Amino acid sequence: MEVGIDVGIYGALAIPENVINLAKFVEERNYSSIWLADHVVFPVKIKSRYPYSLDGSFPAPDTDPILEPIAAMGVLTGVTKNLKIGTAVLVMPYRNPVLLGRMLATYDAFSNGRMVLGVGSGWMEEEFKALKTAEFAVRGTVTDEYIDIFKKVSAGGTVFHHGEHYCFDPVHCYPESVQRPHPPILIGGVSNRALRRVAEKGDGWISVSLNSRDIPLRLEKLSQLCEKNGRSLGDLWLCHKLFISIGQEQPDLQGERKMGTGSVQDITDDMKRLRDHGYRSIIFRYPEFSIVEQNRQFDILADKIMPKI
Repeated sequence: MEVGIDVGIYGALAIPENVINLAKFVEERNYSSIWLADHVVFPVKIKSRYPYSLDGSFPAPDTDPILEPIAAMGVLTGVTKNLKIGTAVLVMPYRNPVLLGRMLATYDAFSNGRMVLGVGSGWMEEEFKALKTAEFAVRGTVTDEYIDIFKKVSAGGTVFHHGEHYCFDPVHCYPESVQRPHPPILIGGVSNRALRRVAEKGDGWISVSLNSRDIPLRLEKLSQLCEKNGRSLGDLWLCHKLFISIGQEQPDLQGERKMGTGSVQDITDDMKRLRDHGYRSIIFRYPEFSIVEQNRQFDILADKIMPKI
């Protein structure tokens, strides 16, 4: 099983020195990948409900720093040699799809094929408005169309698109991405709509905030949707994101122990359970405020947990 680390580009520890040092640390400790979440600005007033907390509030204070993920990926491409570098997840409607495709194809060339695009449709309406994107209400269909454009641009050659939300006449896209026909596209989210997007357009799935009972139910639903699209669940790259807390249990949305928290044995069992469900990768993020503790926990993960999986 591959284990990756979210390098935390928003929140209290989102300072360039920490992000760069964490990426180097991850590579030195033989993790497989680093991942970046996506926010561009924090609106002063946020009424939108965050889907992954008990009370709907967003966990990061709005005065914490934010490093834009696509810009940060370029830096991290240069300071690492072997790690996969992915987004978990990028809000697809936030960015021009042609420009995004060209930027990631460029990073794929510089990194010799290490880019992974994790895709989401977004949840914070205020951020959509601040960025003057497509309307929040149509973000799902915009996301689907932008994925199609990303695939075309990554494939290279002469590219055009005439769709419901975006149109452009033929343009030349060279060089194409190193990974063919495009960097892997993993779809984030646990709703039925997100699972349909995985089955229809994705190379894999990034799940988050599911407990041990929900995971097999969501996998069964995804398997059914794959079959409807002439695909197999076994063909997908399954990836789960966990917030790590070694030594202290945290509650999940149902008030039970959140996966990824608790004792070394608890977290080992969580990873084994995901492996047995067919997951290929786990992403861990440290959500607290101490760089020393962050590195200590990731050392424990590498030394005491990963060897048992």
